[in-house]
Order: sequence, then structure tokens, then C-alpha cells
Amino acid sequence: MNSRSNDNTSNYSFSELVIASSNSHKLAELRMLLPDEIRLHDQSEFDLQTPEETGLTFLENALLKARFASRATGLAALADDSGLAVACLNGAPGIYSSRYAGEKASDLENCDKLLERMSLEKHRHAHFHCSIVIVRHWQDPDPIIAQGRWHGEITTQKQGSNGFGYDPLFLPDQLSQTAAQLDAVTKADLSHRGRALTQLKAWLVNE
Repeated sequence: MNSRSNDNTSNYSFSELVIASSNSHKLAELRMLLPDEIRLHDQSEFDLQTPEETGLTFLENALLKARFASRATGLAALADDSGLAVACLNGAPGIYSSRYAGEKASDLENCDKLLERMSLEKHRHAHFHCSIVIVRHWQDPDPIIAQGRWHGEITTQKQGSNGFGYDPLFLPDQLSQTAAQLDAVTKADLSHRGRALTQLKAWLVNE
């Protein structure tokens, strides 16, 4: 049964969305960046677990997660899939960013593995990528898609305690601080996820 609200007072086409994520850090960023007019649920409210990510791209995995959450809840669903792509590693860790050091790896373990892998590398360019999708229903043939990139390079040691994931190793272009040294508002303005959400909000207004 679809429990989507019929409130039409918002400028946005969706008054209610389920966010297909169990990552508390990611949920916090999305809640900060999405319009207040949209009532947001995270998938834990429905006792949902993230399905196996079998896609070969960030976009494929985002769609897979959104369709799963929408089918289970009857709500429109938003999903994000994001990660770090390092040029000299042929785009790794890529879609495996959260499990680069193993299926149950911590952020620290993933960062340490990347530092070890790049210990002899001089060319350290990298970018964060984010794909965000919204499906109106689980079989939606025309999902709303937004994507963003954040370019920089990988440092030789961890710096900063804010953020999550590879933020302590990522030095954005034109900045002297890593992503983990930036405050939340500055990061939201600059990041791959922030850029994708800016696109997404424009779509929502015009839906």
C-alpha cells in the first residue's frame, strides 16, 4: 500500500521519500542538503537492509538500492552510490570503496590500504563520484538521475577528523585542507554529493 502524502503545499513534486541507506554519515549529509519540505525516512524505519550491490557502476548500484526500497515500502525512494576513483589505480577503489580492505572493513582500514597501495605513486590525482537517483515507484522507467564529481589528490597521510570514508586522505583542488578538515557546510557546498543534490533539487522543482 502506498503511504505517500497528498500534501501539495510544497514546491517539490515529492512530499515524502525513503532514503535507501544505512550509512549514518551519508544520511546526515543527505538530510542536511535535501529541502526541509520533503518528509524523509531512512530505510531502518522499515527494518530494511541494503541489498547486495551487484552493479558495475555507481549509477547501477544506486538504481538497484532505490528500486528495492521503493518496492518494500510503497514510497518514492532516493538512493545514493558514491566512492573514490584514483587515476593511477585505474579508477579503484571505485564501486568497492566501502569494502576496499574487505567486506567488513572500517574507514580506517580502507584508508590504510589505499595509503599502502599508493606508497610509491607520484601521480595522485583522484576524484569522488556520486550518483543519486529517485524512483517514483519501484518499476519507474524514467528515474530522476543526478551525478557529481569532486576532484583532488590523495595525500600521503591522514589529516582531519571530520567527515567519513576517505575524507582524511582527499585534498580537494585549490584547497589546503583535506575533506576531513572542512566544516560540514563548506563540504556540502563543494562535495560530489552536494553537487549531485543541487542538480536533483532543480529536477524536483520542475517535476
